[in-house]
Amino acid sequence: MELSALTALGPLDGRYRNKVEALAPYLSEYGLIRYRALVEVEYLMALQQLELPQMPVLQATGREILRQAYRDFSVADAQAIKELERKTNHDVKALEYWLKDKIRALDELDAAEKERLAEFVHFGLTSQDVNNTATPMLLRDALQQVLYKDLARVQLKLDTLAAQWHHVPLLAHTHGQPASPTTVGKEIRVFAERFKKQFATLRELPFPAKFGGATGNFNAHMAAYPGVDWKDFANRFVNHSLGLERSQTTTQIEHYDGLAAIFDNLRRINVVLLDLCRDIWTYISMDYFRQRVVATEVGSSAMPHKVNPIDFENAEGNLGIANALYDHLSNKLPVSRLQRDLTDSTVLRNIGVPLGHSLLALSSLLKGLDKLELNAARIEVALEANWAVVSEAIQTVLRREGYPQPYEKLKELTRTGGAIDKEAIRRFIETLEVPEAVKAELRAFTPHNYVGDAARL
Repeated sequence: MELSALTALGPLDGRYRNKVEALAPYLSEYGLIRYRALVEVEYLMALQQLELPQMPVLQATGREILRQAYRDFSVADAQAIKELERKTNHDVKALEYWLKDKIRALDELDAAEKERLAEFVHFGLTSQDVNNTATPMLLRDALQQVLYKDLARVQLKLDTLAAQWHHVPLLAHTHGQPASPTTVGKEIRVFAERFKKQFATLRELPFPAKFGGATGNFNAHMAAYPGVDWKDFANRFVNHSLGLERSQTTTQIEHYDGLAAIFDNLRRINVVLLDLCRDIWTYISMDYFRQRVVATEVGSSAMPHKVNPIDFENAEGNLGIANALYDHLSNKLPVSRLQRDLTDSTVLRNIGVPLGHSLLALSSLLKGLDKLELNAARIEVALEANWAVVSEAIQTVLRREGYPQPYEKLKELTRTGGAIDKEAIRRFIETLEVPEAVKAELRAFTPHNYVGDAARL
């Protein structure tokens, strides 16, 4: 079957393509090849600065032409490299041959100089010097150019809702049971704070890279030019030209501890958001929140009244899929047999999948949060029906006053099975042998105002 949104095996390239396609320039096969081309060309430019004997020198025009090869990299270019791969059965070698053809097309060099310069493409490198720099670059750019934008939108939305509802009292629930009241805004702020900390940590993490030849020792480089400080060269190239952080001691591959940290951080962000989705879903089921109705949408094929919390459910499902893959990436990638095995290569090709599901989840979450409406009347009813929650305040004030066994007396009152309403609390207060001023203090507590410092928090 011809590939289309309807025939794609995965929903990211099918049903949800329009929601995640912003990641495609970075995390697709095309994106990987484009970043490999960038690494190979910039490596050649860096070698030019060494003024190596036997290496023809390119003028500014030639350097610009080669840089345009990756700057203007097209799907047709990627397809041409894939055609070469059919012959080589090796993807990075195919790119090397493609770049050599670009050099042979330059006008400023004669034929012999072109062939000599062409042999400095991929000079002394192994494929992983290219893959282990291209991959952190494309991951960095996908995060910074795409995912961070929606993460920032979530952060702003949570901050906005927390401020908007900071004063609205809310019956809390611990173990699913009514508990000391809080405010809606403070409970949103809990997630805002958790999210903000994890997002800030993510933005501080470096993007590590490997660059050092077949087994990380610059063997081939040293054989050809033993007088060059290749470690210093590689550090300058990776850290400054590519904007990554070079790992100093490696095997053939990057050890991936840094990438694992990034995937673990993304997983923790998703855990916070998954927790948020479940709480919002529960509040909706309790009718504390309602969802703004879209007239054309259908909640059930059978029940016309249904307005389902599908955005939060979709977000939760996709966060879970993403986290399963982040977990595998962070656990698998740092483990390799001896100087390398090939398992990292096929796994790395899948990093677009969890990022795609993360992006899809963020889209659903933002849509759901934008439709949330507070049902203040229902929240008021729940508070009024749970006067027992002020028993904590009463027994604590009585402790302060030295009243005998206040906890036990409130326990006896509130756990008899009878209705504990406003009048029951008031009758209990009148039985207490305490000064009238203390009774007045106790009468002032209601489920609506017993929220501690939640509003300020």
